[in-house]
Amino acid sequence: MLCDVIKNKKPTLIGASTGMVAGLVGITPGAGFVPIWAAVIIGLTTSPVCYLMISFGKKKFGFDDALDAFSCHGTGGIWGGLLTGVFSSTAINADAGNGLIYGEFAQFGAQALGIVITLVIAVAGTLICYGLTRILTGKIRVSKRDEMLGLDITQHGESAYPSFNGLDN
Repeated sequence: MLCDVIKNKKPTLIGASTGMVAGLVGITPGAGFVPIWAAVIIGLTTSPVCYLMISFGKKKFGFDDALDAFSCHGTGGIWGGLLTGVFSSTAINADAGNGLIYGEFAQFGAQALGIVITLVIAVAGTLICYGLTRILTGKIRVSKRDEMLGLDITQHGESAYPSFNGLDN
């Protein structure tokens, strides 16, 4: 919400909701591993990072993320995962390593490696699904008309949100 106020001079409910979700996504990897003060820092810094991805990253990288799913959850999870490696404390969880702020690199390295492995698996799985969909259906995208009308109408003959698109009688 604060990012909306800074950029657009007014708060929005969507901005507040997305910011809260982003903060929760960011702290999820570190829950049980970082002190409370670090959890607050992670939550507060995740929202602006996700906002930057939503506002600028999608345009720069050209990906289709209508619901900001990757921009919020993917970016927030990556950020939170990395910061877990920064703030992790054996005083909170003796089974974890100390993070960078405690002078140790191993936990941060493990977090970064885990993120890279997760990204590789996610990209590989996505490419497999993409290829199978293309083979089985012969296409990847629906027509512009179908996309504009909504797939619930064009594929199923009914609208899940009649008042949303204004096309129903």
